[in-house]
Amino acid sequence: MAAPQDVHVRICNQEIVKFDLEVKALIQDIRDCSGPLSSLTELNTKVKEKFQQLRHRIQELEQSAKEQDKESEKQVLLQEVENHKKQMLSNQTSWRKANLTCKIAIDSLEKAELLQGGDPLRQRKTTKESLAQTSSAITESLMGISRMMSQQVQQSEEAVQTLVSSSRTLLDANEEFKSMSGTIQLGRKLITKYNRRELTDKLLIFLALALFLATVLYIVKKRLFPFL
Repeated sequence: MAAPQDVHVRICNQEIVKFDLEVKALIQDIRDCSGPLSSLTELNTKVKEKFQQLRHRIQELEQSAKEQDKESEKQVLLQEVENHKKQMLSNQTSWRKANLTCKIAIDSLEKAELLQGGDPLRQRKTTKESLAQTSSAITESLMGISRMMSQQVQQSEEAVQTLVSSSRTLLDANEEFKSMSGTIQLGRKLITKYNRRELTDKLLIFLALALFLATVLYIVKKRLFPFL
């Protein structure tokens, strides 16, 4: 039976893949969007929501990785987290490019519609308003993407620091293991030496006891059987 922690990791990975695919689909919708600007704004709102959900799941997976008991499993999950973060950063870049492409297309369509007819003064006014609105929307979108990318870079730096710390911990543990190995070998030598000395002591005691018994027998023999 799978441990609850393993089940949570599996669910996080499945959710991350799902949100990643949904973000990619929405980015494609933005590329295909021909207006109006409100439709683009609605699509961008959905993309932001999906990015928030995706980021939340990646953070959960990272937390699960840090809670792993085995260092090997921890490193594997942290590497998966780093890959997911890189993929999300790539999606954010594609999102920015799709926004720019779409807004340029919408602006071009609005200009073409205005040039087809109507009062010239009103056309110029409407064109300026449209350009100002489009420029403001682009600026706002770019600022939002920039903030998200900044957060992503910060999280990547934290992940790198965690990996460096884990590597340092492994090196320290390896040094401690080498030190303990030397101590164990020294202890083994001392025990072997002690066992040898104990065997020698037993042999000397046996010889001394044999000599004592021989001496006692000799004295008894001389006293009881002097003629022998």
